[in-house]
Amino acid sequence: MQAASPILVPFLVAAFLAVICMPLMRWLQHYHVPAGLAVVIIVLLIISVLTLVGIFIGGQIAEFTARLPFYEQQLNDKLTGIAVLFGQEVSIGDLLDRIQPASPMGLVANLFSGLQGLFANFFLIIFTVIFLLLEATSLPGKLQLVLTSTRGDPDYFKRFTSGVQRYLGIKTIASLVTGVAAAALTAAFGLDFPLLWGLLAFSFNYVPSIGSLIAAIPPVVLALVQIDFFQAAMIGLGYFVINITIGGVIEPRVVGRGLGLSTLVVFLSLVFWGWVFGPVGMLLSVPLTMTVKIALESSNRTAPIAILLGQADRVTSR
Repeated sequence: MQAASPILVPFLVAAFLAVICMPLMRWLQHYHVPAGLAVVIIVLLIISVLTLVGIFIGGQIAEFTARLPFYEQQLNDKLTGIAVLFGQEVSIGDLLDRIQPASPMGLVANLFSGLQGLFANFFLIIFTVIFLLLEATSLPGKLQLVLTSTRGDPDYFKRFTSGVQRYLGIKTIASLVTGVAAAALTAAFGLDFPLLWGLLAFSFNYVPSIGSLIAAIPPVVLALVQIDFFQAAMIGLGYFVINITIGGVIEPRVVGRGLGLSTLVVFLSLVFWGWVFGPVGMLLSVPLTMTVKIALESSNRTAPIAILLGQADRVTSR
């Protein structure tokens, strides 16, 4: 599967987006909007949201680039003060050569590099979403006929889509709370670009377990330069508390109940699918594991494995 990831990842992302958009598709059709027009509306909405986010990020990056000389001067002043205390001469160039500040950002860069490949396949993803949405009205009926003829459960497809949609709803709410908390935290300390750090925390929270901690790296590094070590440590501690509270306590329990997956399986799916498909696999880890679980449930021979992937309370309630 790793070898086929350049082909599979765009398709999986398109299927992921299509599942997200299915409730909106059904809502539009409920008000007698033709299927073709509904698809056009949804695709335009997707493109508009991505464009607005891109414009915002581009503006923030341009402003950050313009302020780089100011940050460099602040860093140089801090280093000079430290050098005076220890009676040493330290230049910013020598320090950057020694500590290589790009190294701590390597994990963030790798995640973004994986996502950049999606933009290269943007039109492929959009067209796949279009065709999947056009098939959305007839696909459940087709699957019901197939599963009925093979003595399968025709409700499996409905369970899968509703499970993924519920997961996305829970995850989006948790990510929104995380993003707002991160923006409020950085703004409270007077750090530049608090909205950007909030958006970064919102986006990376879709990566289970480690996403929020990765999102904390850039603002903490900036706080070291812009403010001081103590307040940078407090910002880092604040991110840790946010991640533990939302990502480590509340979210795993709610997400586990919402999908019928154990918390351990949610974490292991992150590791496995991240290894197979890279950064995108981390984002899609739970939906992909849910697909595997439903496939295992459809056969009597593999149903016990599906039980192992589920929750203990469901087993004891039987």
